[in-house]
Amino acid sequence: MRIKILLISQLVITLILAAFSVLSSWLFYQTLTKEKTSELKVQAAFFDESYTLDEMGVKSFSEKLGGARVTLIALDGTVVADSSSKSKENHLGREEVKEALSSGEGIAVRKSSTLDKEYLYYCVKAAVNGEELLVRLSVTTDTLAALLLSTLPTLFWFLVVGFFICFLLAYIQTEYVLRPVKRIAKNAALNLKVEAPYKELKPVVDILNMRNKQVSEKMAELLDKKEIAEKAKRSKDDFIANVTHEMNTPLTSIRGYSELLLNGALDEAQTKQAAEILLAQSGRLSKLIARIINYSELDNDDLPSYEVNASALLKEILENLSPSFARKNIALQTNIEEGLTVRSRQERVNEVMGNLIRNAIRYNKENGKLSVSLVKTEKGVRFTVADTGIGIEEENLERIFDRFFTVDKSHNGENGGFGLGLAMVKKICNKSDWIINVKSVFGEGATFTVDMKV
Repeated sequence: MRIKILLISQLVITLILAAFSVLSSWLFYQTLTKEKTSELKVQAAFFDESYTLDEMGVKSFSEKLGGARVTLIALDGTVVADSSSKSKENHLGREEVKEALSSGEGIAVRKSSTLDKEYLYYCVKAAVNGEELLVRLSVTTDTLAALLLSTLPTLFWFLVVGFFICFLLAYIQTEYVLRPVKRIAKNAALNLKVEAPYKELKPVVDILNMRNKQVSEKMAELLDKKEIAEKAKRSKDDFIANVTHEMNTPLTSIRGYSELLLNGALDEAQTKQAAEILLAQSGRLSKLIARIINYSELDNDDLPSYEVNASALLKEILENLSPSFARKNIALQTNIEEGLTVRSRQERVNEVMGNLIRNAIRYNKENGKLSVSLVKTEKGVRFTVADTGIGIEEENLERIFDRFFTVDKSHNGENGGFGLGLAMVKKICNKSDWIINVKSVFGEGATFTVDMKV
C-alpha cells in the first residue's frame, strides 16, 4: 500500500511540476517576446533621413542599436540592404512583410533561412528620403523548446526532493490511516466495541458494533444451554470464519480508498468514484449483517401480490389448531368480521397469523384464555392476538423479534420455540409495510397487534 501511495504521489508531483514548467516557460517566452517587440518598435522609429538606403546605412543603424539586424525591403519584396546578410532573396512571402504591407506593421518569430538562427522580426512601413519602403529589425531569441530544456536540471532536482518527501509522507500517512483501521479489524474480530477514527468509517463501525452486540447476546444465550453447548461452539466458529471472510474484501477496499482520499491524490471525478465505492462497500457490509440477523430467507420480493381473504384464512388456521387448544384446555374467543381482504400473498398472511397464534398457545397457561380478532379499520385491517400466558419482561419487548430470542428459556426449544417465528413475522410486516406492536405484563400475558394495508 505504501508503494502504491508513493507511486501515485510521485506521479502527481511529476505531472504538476511538468505542467508548471511548461506553463511558466510559455509565459516567460510570451513576456520576453512582447518586451523585445516593444523594444524593436521604439528602435525602428529612429531610422530616418540621416541614414543612407544601402548596406553602409543599415550597418551604421545596426551598430547604433547594439547589433540588431536591420533590413530594408522594397514594397515589392526586394531586399534593398541587410546589415547581416548579402542574400537578395525576395521577402514578399515573409509573414512580417505581408502584415506590414497590409496593416503598416508586422511581427513574426521563426528561424532565419539565411542565418540559421531563431529570430524575432519587427517590420514597419516607413517613408525615408521621399521613398516608401519597409524597415525590418530582428534580434535573436530563445525558442520555447530551448526554455523548456533549460528547466530540466531544476525539474530533476525538484523530482528527487519530491521523491523523498513523498516516501516520507507515504509512510506517515499509511501508518496514520492503517493503524486505526487495523485496530478496528482486530477489535471486531475479538468481538469488542470499536470506535470510528474517521467519519467515513462510522457506518462500518456502527454495523460492526451492532454485529458484535448481537453476537454477544446470542452466544451468551446459546452457551447457557447445556443441551446445545458443541452447536453454540460450532455456530460461533462458523460465524467468525464466515464474517471474517466476507468482511475482508469490503474492508480492504474501504481501507485502500480511505487512504487515497486522505492523501488527496484523487481529482474531483476520482474522489466521487471513490466515495461511490465506499458507499457501495458499506452497503455490502450492511447486507452481510442482514443475512446474519435473518435465519432464513423469506419469499422473493418480486413475487406479485393479490387479494387474500384474511377472514377465511384465519378461520382455517384456528380450525387446524383446535387440537392444540384442546391439549392445554385453552378457551378461545373470536371476533372475525366476514369478507375482509388484504393485498399480499396467502403464504405471508398465513405465516403472520399462524406464528402469532401458535406462540400464544405455546406460551399460554393451562386452562388459559386466548382472544383472536380481525376487524376493519380506517386504514385497513387489524389482526389482534391476546393471551393469558407467561408474558414478556419489559426489557425484552424490544428484543423478541430478534432471531433466536425466546422469552421462556426453560422451553429449550422442546416445543419448537427457538425464537425464529417472530423474526419472520417482523420481516414480513416490514416488507408489506404493515405495523406490528406488542404489549405485555410479565406473568399475565401478551397482546400482539398487526395493522395490515388492504
